[in-house]
Amino acid sequence: MADRVRIPGGEEVVALGQGTWRMGEDRGRRPREITALRLGIELGMTLIDTAEMYGEGRTEELVGEALAELRQGVFLVSKVYPHNASRKGVVEACERSLRRLRTDRLDLYLLHWPGSIPLAETVAGFEALARAGKIRHWGVSNFDTGEMEELFAVPGGDVCAANQILYNLSRRGPEHDLMPWLAARGVPAMAYSPIEQGRLPRSGALEEIAKKHRATSYQIALAWVLRRPGVIAIPKAATAEHVRENRRTIDIALDEDDLAAIDRAFPPPKRRKPLEMI
Repeated sequence: MADRVRIPGGEEVVALGQGTWRMGEDRGRRPREITALRLGIELGMTLIDTAEMYGEGRTEELVGEALAELRQGVFLVSKVYPHNASRKGVVEACERSLRRLRTDRLDLYLLHWPGSIPLAETVAGFEALARAGKIRHWGVSNFDTGEMEELFAVPGGDVCAANQILYNLSRRGPEHDLMPWLAARGVPAMAYSPIEQGRLPRSGALEEIAKKHRATSYQIALAWVLRRPGVIAIPKAATAEHVRENRRTIDIALDEDDLAAIDRAFPPPKRRKPLEMI
C-alpha cells in the first residue's frame, strides 16, 4: 500500500488524511475533537479536509483552533458551496473560510458538488485565488464522469487536482468508469465516508480477514480503500482512540486471497452506476 499520493503538478500528499464532517457542532465535544485532530497530525495524517458547509462554518473554526502552531505541516482542504461558486462569489467564500481557519491560504479548494453556476466562472474564480496566493490547488467533489468531462472542456479545467467522492466497500460504483477516467489523467480520487460512517453491512469475510490481520472489520475496510493507487481516504475520527485505530490501517497489507474474499462479499460493479452522494 502506498502511503502517499501524487497530485497534478507533482506534489505528494499523504494517502490517509482526516475528515471533519459534523465536528465542531457540539461545544461539549470540542476539546476532545481538537485533541483528536492534533494527534492525527502527530501520527502523520497531515491532510485535513473540511468545508464551509460543515456546521455552517463552525467546523472550519474548530479546525483553525486545532491547527494553531501546526499549520505549516498540514495540507489543508476546504470546499465551497455551489451557490457561492461564481467568479466573484468563490473569492468571497474563500476569504471567509480563510478567516475561520486562521490561515492565509488553502492547499486545496474544492467545489463541493455540481451546481447551476457555469463551471467556467468557478474555474476563473479558482484561478484568481491561485494567482493571489490564497489557494495552492483547486478541484471538485461529487463529480461523475460526465461532469468531469464537462470540467475538462472548460479552459483551464484540466488543472483540477482532485475529485472527492463517496467510495467504500458498499459504494463501489466509481470503479466502473469514474476512477479509471481519473487515473488516466493523474487526478486523485479522495474517498469520503470510506467506512460508510461506520455503517458497513456485516460481513463474515471482513470479520475473518480482520482476525487474520489482528485488526477490526472497519480497519480492513479502510485498508481496502487505501490499497488502490491514486486514492486518498479521509475518515473522520473524533477521539484519540479512533485516530490511532485509523492510523494502524496503513500497516495492513491485504493479500490476493483477502481481496478475492472481499470481492465475493462486496462485488465490484458490472455496469455503470450514477455516482452516489451522502
